[in-house]
Amino acid sequence: MGALKYIMAERFISGAGITLALTVISMVAGIILGLVLALMKMSRSPLLRVPSSLYIFLFRGTPVLLQMIFVFAALPQLGIRFSPFQSAVIALSLNEAAYMAEIIRAGLQSIDREQWTAGRVLGFRDAQIFRYIVLPQAARIIIPPTGNQFIGMLKTSALASVVAVSDLLQTAQRTASANFDYVNTLIAAAAYYLLFTTVFTFLQDRVERRMDVTKRRRPAAEIRNGATAVGAGVAAVEGVKSR
Repeated sequence: MGALKYIMAERFISGAGITLALTVISMVAGIILGLVLALMKMSRSPLLRVPSSLYIFLFRGTPVLLQMIFVFAALPQLGIRFSPFQSAVIALSLNEAAYMAEIIRAGLQSIDREQWTAGRVLGFRDAQIFRYIVLPQAARIIIPPTGNQFIGMLKTSALASVVAVSDLLQTAQRTASANFDYVNTLIAAAAYYLLFTTVFTFLQDRVERRMDVTKRRRPAAEIRNGATAVGAGVAAVEGVKSR
């Protein structure tokens, strides 16, 4: 019961909200930047491929805590200042982008190149092929590790307390320092982290199920239409071969 009063306390609810916002914003920004980096690394142009590779090497090769302190404490010496929350978001986003770039690149490269050829035969432009053919298929491969990264980001966000962000962990530490009730305050913080992790895991499972076409029940008419389309495609290929 001792931990329950902290769980329901306004300052803990506020700290949990900051942790959740920090996680979601950083993860979304990391995914967007990671997609750009993945496309750059897959480019044939060294002007795009080399900077992307160097970025990934730099941010994967150095600790995220170092990057966070650099943004918060070192950049002001260069005349660039951010608030503690902004510093944490920037550092976490830049770091996450390096990992998401490799996850997205692996997912995109797992799709057979013949998919692009088939799309062009159907009259699609490259952007349409990527949007409607390649990306939906790659998403089934990208989503599971992305979900794991999301959960990892939730726990990594606790490092933001080092740069004075009033997140869940710092709230627990400050409260414990004031009343020396470390057991119950840390249990309350852990309860929030476990709650968020459970929700993220549930959402990840739901998304994976929706993306898994093998588990969907398709109407008989849809199956017949698909079979007809496949048959027509086979006949067309046979006709080309016979010429």
